[in-house]
Amino acid sequence: MDTKTALLDSAEAIARQRGFNGFSYADLAAAVGIRKASIHHHFPTKAVLGQAMMERYRHAFGDALAEIKSSAHSAADRLRNYIELYRNALQGGKTICLCVALSSDRSSLDDATLAEISQFHSASLAWLENLFDDARLDGSIRNVANSKQEATQCLALVEGAQLMAHARADAEPFDTATALLLARTNA
Repeated sequence: MDTKTALLDSAEAIARQRGFNGFSYADLAAAVGIRKASIHHHFPTKAVLGQAMMERYRHAFGDALAEIKSSAHSAADRLRNYIELYRNALQGGKTICLCVALSSDRSSLDDATLAEISQFHSASLAWLENLFDDARLDGSIRNVANSKQEATQCLALVEGAQLMAHARADAEPFDTATALLLARTNA
C-alpha cells in the first residue's frame, strides 16, 4: 500500500470514530509510521485531506450502490441492502459512516469538502428515489406515496440512526429506528 492510501485509510478510520476535528496530523503520522512533515507532501492542509477522503468515500459508496442495484431482485431487497450498508458502517456503534462523521463537523470544513458531502447526498437521494419508484411498480415496499419524500426520509433516518447508535456505542438504536421502514417490505 502506498503512503497516500495509508494516510487516507487511517484518516477515514479515525474520523469515523472521533470526527474530523478529533484527529491531527500527529495522530496520522503515528498511525502510519511516518513523520508529520511527510503528510504535507501528500495533503498540504487538513482541508485537502478532508476533501480527498470524502471524494474517495463518495466513489466507493457509489460503487456499492451500483452493486446493490445489479444484484438485488426487488426494490425491497435493495432497501434492505442499503440499510445494511449503514448498519455495517457502525461496527457495533463504534464508528459511523464518513459522510455522517464529517457532516457533524460541518463548521470546520472547507467548501470543497462540503461540496463532496452535497454530491454524496444528491447521489444517494437520486438512487433512493429510483428505488422507491421501482417499489411502486413491483409492490415490494408497501405504502409508497411520494418517492422523493421517501428517499429524503430514508436518508435522514439512516444517518440519524447512526448518530444515535454511535452515541450509545451500540447498534440497537439503529436497528430500532430502521425496523418500521423494514417492516414495510415484503419478504
